[in-house]
Amino acid sequence: MNCEMAQECIVLAAYGELPDDQAHQLDQHLAGCERCRQEMEAVAGLQKAMSVLPVTDPSPSLLARTRLRLDEALDEMPQGGFFLRRWQSFRRGAGRLASAPVMASAVLLAGAAGGGWGGYRLGRKAEAPQPSTLEAKSTAAAVPVLAQLDPTQIARVSSVTQEQGTQELEVRFDRVVPETVFGTVDDPEIRRLLVAATRDQADPRAHENSVNVLAQECRSGRVCTNGPVRNALMVALRYDHSAAVRQKALEGLQPYISEDTRVRDAVLEALLNDPDPEIRTEAIGLLAPVEADSSVREVLQTVSNEDDNPYIRTVSRQFLEQAAEQIQ
Repeated sequence: MNCEMAQECIVLAAYGELPDDQAHQLDQHLAGCERCRQEMEAVAGLQKAMSVLPVTDPSPSLLARTRLRLDEALDEMPQGGFFLRRWQSFRRGAGRLASAPVMASAVLLAGAAGGGWGGYRLGRKAEAPQPSTLEAKSTAAAVPVLAQLDPTQIARVSSVTQEQGTQELEVRFDRVVPETVFGTVDDPEIRRLLVAATRDQADPRAHENSVNVLAQECRSGRVCTNGPVRNALMVALRYDHSAAVRQKALEGLQPYISEDTRVRDAVLEALLNDPDPEIRTEAIGLLAPVEADSSVREVLQTVSNEDDNPYIRTVSRQFLEQAAEQIQ
């Protein structure tokens, strides 16, 4: 065995992959060759050092760039059997090293490259596309096209890494993928989405429409026996920035003022604190079914004496007088 053959066998021997007959020949060669013996010791030392380190998979961007470069190299290669034979020889050699921890990354790259080569050959046998089309498809499959990224679909950027000595950046991010479902408000999943939309004001139109739909369903008595829906309307009435949304929520809660003290309290808070006079006035009218309630009369008395709006003070006073006449 000469030094060139010994160099090829040293790595296999270090991981126990060298056949017995070649191992015997390698031992004989190492006994008389100081240079190869030092190489064997270096490989064994490297193996020992690498064995204590975790095996890290290649980054997706590295795999993508490797696949693209392989496709480009294959396009430039002349057709013939020699390259194919050399490629098959390389694949067989990589397969023999698949069990070696230090070669795990190389095997993964070889598998990815083999998939690209197989797809390339299959495409050539069928109907070969134009080179520009092939390159565009490969690029689209490998990494997102930056020009096509919608910033609103980026949930967060998880990492930014610059490859040493280059200007190449690897930016990892999570995407928000929009989805669409169809159904009625009777569907629990649809109802859950509507309730979520009442809490999210990123899209004002979707937010307002969700409150409007739930309010209409509550007025018809269809879904407001469900706690989350009624709670969502009470939160909208108390805290929403839009007067139109607060008014829709108030209208949706109207059928439940008599039976639910929480709804009654929310309407009384709107009467006391809402900045929109129309909403406060409407709240007074909705309290008619519970005019005998002491808390309702107390709030109306406060409003009739202290509200900044003269019309609301007058309406509150009239409401109290009518309630007193009915009690008598």
